[in-house]
Amino acid sequence: MKEFLIVSDIHGALESTQKIVRLASGYRHVIMLGDALYHGPRNDLPSSYNPKAVIPLLNSLKEKMIAVRGNCDAEVDQMVLSFPIMSTTSVVQCDQRTFIMSHGHIYNEENLPPMAEGSVFLYGHTHIPTARKQNGIFIFNPGSASIPKGGFPSSYGEYDNGILRISSLENGRQLFSLELDRN
Repeated sequence: MKEFLIVSDIHGALESTQKIVRLASGYRHVIMLGDALYHGPRNDLPSSYNPKAVIPLLNSLKEKMIAVRGNCDAEVDQMVLSFPIMSTTSVVQCDQRTFIMSHGHIYNEENLPPMAEGSVFLYGHTHIPTARKQNGIFIFNPGSASIPKGGFPSSYGEYDNGILRISSLENGRQLFSLELDRN
């Protein structure tokens, strides 16, 4: 079983969520980087927009879900979801490495939270996948599961055995890979 499935910006899209739930069975944890149910006033409705149908699918992952609040997430969303989503940041330790996650509208690659060199910063919000190292910090954005931008397909990320990957949600084709330095 792989360690982390990393998703962001589902925005209430049923088909994307169904794919994520199928993928999740192969991972210990699902990291959701915000914007779970609502599309927000700046985005078009995603294809297969159906937040009411997305709720039970996401709740089925509650035992393995680690989530942070996106700019489109609200207290009303927390009322229907069975796992916490209202934190701006969350921190997870894995493989002797610190993973700090945030949606990206407050903390992002231009405004990082305090982090030690060698840490991993996971964020979403831009809907554009990225995987790189910047000033000793690993920067990772899985892109959007439902409303991709920048010419990229809908995508998701994963972490396992020291490697971060971004793949197409449509066909599983790998888009980016980033190997973390061994401690």
